[in-house]
Amino acid sequence: MADDRTEFERRPLPENQSENFIRAGATACRVIIEMTPSSGAWNMAADEALLESAVAGGACTLRWYRWEAATLSLGYFQSPADAAGNPRLAELPVVRRLSGGGAIVHHHELTYSCTIPSWHALALDPRSLYTVVHSRVIEVLRDFGFTASLRGERAPELGHEFLCFGRGDAFDVVMGPHKVLGSAQRRRKGAVLQHGSLILRTSEWAPGFPGIFDCQGFAVGEADLMAQLAGGLAELLSPRWAPGAITENERHRAQMLLARSPAAAK
Repeated sequence: MADDRTEFERRPLPENQSENFIRAGATACRVIIEMTPSSGAWNMAADEALLESAVAGGACTLRWYRWEAATLSLGYFQSPADAAGNPRLAELPVVRRLSGGGAIVHHHELTYSCTIPSWHALALDPRSLYTVVHSRVIEVLRDFGFTASLRGERAPELGHEFLCFGRGDAFDVVMGPHKVLGSAQRRRKGAVLQHGSLILRTSEWAPGFPGIFDCQGFAVGEADLMAQLAGGLAELLSPRWAPGAITENERHRAQMLLARSPAAAK
């Protein structure tokens, strides 16, 4: 029987794939790939649970995931009332991110989060994390034939825009004039959560923001792209990385966070 898994999926699990691996030495990194889409509320709860693990001194975790339905995520300091005036956005389920920045319509995209404990070198200079992660994404995209770059300078005149992809930050990944990857952070007791969205295709809920497939004029296999992005980013965090999963303790904690989130009550 043919093995149609990606190279990433064939990579062997560490023998101690458990809670002990999450608290392994300072160079360990767990990589989670979730090809099955989840709700926005669950995705945000899972990211928060992973940040809590990093705060507790756990190893780095890199997670790639997807969304089961078009969802509007608000930056931590944004008000839901800001979206009420847009009839298109008002129809979407709404979640709130731990991170700041503008709102994002999550739809046809690949989303990542990385949680880094306080002892990691990249946690000492969180802004550098934007540069190294986005630069590595650009390298991986180049291997697939996509031409992207860092914006390089802020566009302060766009700072008032409600949606993240309408704003212009120096760290943005752009293809021509179009922002295709944006990220945001949250710090907690020295640990860092950074998550970001790589747009693949334009969403009918946010028609002004084309994705990498639109900008370049062709598409590639999303599972393969996600696997290569995961491997490329993991190497930035640690030379010792391996595929993993959310632990039972983290899953339980995420379920507790989910139960008390406003989105869970809708």
